[in-house]
Amino acid sequence: MKWNSPFYGIQGQGWFVTFHALTRYVKVTFFKGAELDPPPPGFTAKSGEARWIDLYEGEFDEAQLTTWMKQAAKLPGWKP
Repeated sequence: MKWNSPFYGIQGQGWFVTFHALTRYVKVTFFKGAELDPPPPGFTAKSGEARWIDLYEGEFDEAQLTTWMKQAAKLPGWKP
């Protein structure tokens, strides 16, 4: 847990994804999201490599999310 959000990673490789629950959706942020194919849609000029997707109940592509998770787990993660 960091910043009230669960972080997931692989020991020795760093964190690759975090989840943040908001009132109407869950924000899923991939630390190396710019390297995913296709990259998740969320980013700003200050995001660096991070990309995210906002998941609304019943309105997200589970197969795409699974693909991103598998891709992200293979990349070197973020190490604070």
